[in-house]
Amino acid sequence: MKVTGLRTRTYEFTLQRPIGDANFPRGTDFMVGSILFVDTDEGVTGVALGGGSAVRKLEHLIVGEDPRGVVGLWKKMLDFLFKEGNAGADKRALAAIDVALWDLKAKLNNEPLWRTLGAREGRCKAYASGIDLCLNDEALAAFYRRMAKQGIDAGKLKVGLDQDEDMRRLKIVKEELSRVSRRPALMIDSNEYWSPKQAIRAISELERHFDLTWVEEPARRWDYRGLRQVSRAVRAAVATGENLNDVSDYAPLIANEAVDVVQIGVNTSGITGAMQVAHLAYAFELPVSMMNCPGSYMAHLAAALPNHWMMEVVDPGWEPCFRVDSWIEDGWIHLGETPGLGIVVDEQKLAALEVAEPSRRPDLPFPRREGAGLYVVPPTNEERAARERWQGR
Repeated sequence: MKVTGLRTRTYEFTLQRPIGDANFPRGTDFMVGSILFVDTDEGVTGVALGGGSAVRKLEHLIVGEDPRGVVGLWKKMLDFLFKEGNAGADKRALAAIDVALWDLKAKLNNEPLWRTLGAREGRCKAYASGIDLCLNDEALAAFYRRMAKQGIDAGKLKVGLDQDEDMRRLKIVKEELSRVSRRPALMIDSNEYWSPKQAIRAISELERHFDLTWVEEPARRWDYRGLRQVSRAVRAAVATGENLNDVSDYAPLIANEAVDVVQIGVNTSGITGAMQVAHLAYAFELPVSMMNCPGSYMAHLAAALPNHWMMEVVDPGWEPCFRVDSWIEDGWIHLGETPGLGIVVDEQKLAALEVAEPSRRPDLPFPRREGAGLYVVPPTNEERAARERWQGR
């Protein structure tokens, strides 16, 4: 069996609701996506979400190869990126190709990927994450209420720009998730907006009123001194890793006791790269948490990791032209028996959304907000008003 070619298709769409954080509090609902297809000479195709045009840079490394050697092909791509670095668009391309190859491998086995990866059962625990700084109180409550109806008893709130507002909104999250548990797990995420000392002051004040399970990115992603300082000063665990590239980025954080919950995802250099980081964390008795993705397809890997805690679920309507064989029940992400990742593309919907080039530059990834790490810039009147405008749609 040989890979015969890679195809990508780009599309743009509108989310069912906006998302926003401390760096982009007005929020956005405009998204650009792509789907990667890895074709073979036996008519079986691997599918992944993402990759974009950057996959062309790596295509020659994959075409003509046996796709079943996934880890070896991952290493071949990583070595090719040696000088320029495994980051940015190149990393996302590598990750998408790796995911498509794993999808292909499981399809050739005629089984869901979670079984190919060695999971005992196709499920993992979920937590709710609204990416919700752009939501008003009513919409915030509605999101976590909907998650609670699916049995989810843990939630993560975006914070960082207004301490009083953070306090009020965290109370809303707790009240809604208390429908499931008397002591729901509460997390906050400041998206690297604070300095370590700012984080300690803000988190300590929140901990006077709430039992926080973890605080996410309370300092810069690479700052092992600052992250360790926060971890030792507050009761909550420090979670980080969302914006790191591969195992080499995690090693200094783990070695210097700067991370308590190791976050991994598709951008951790694909399934192969995320698995490596999870195994490193396991050696240090650290839990891992899977980042969100459309249709929760990375739950296939989460289900196979012995140290996986819970996976982020955002659910703003990431899946405009495909479906994934997964669902949430009793607070767990369940994966079906569809071979591979369970991604099924709706050709008619994809054709309707497909574009040669995006009509405008997407807002994601969010830029870093003014004052980050130095002083807090509260939401402007215009940014606050945007919350109400979104609700009228």
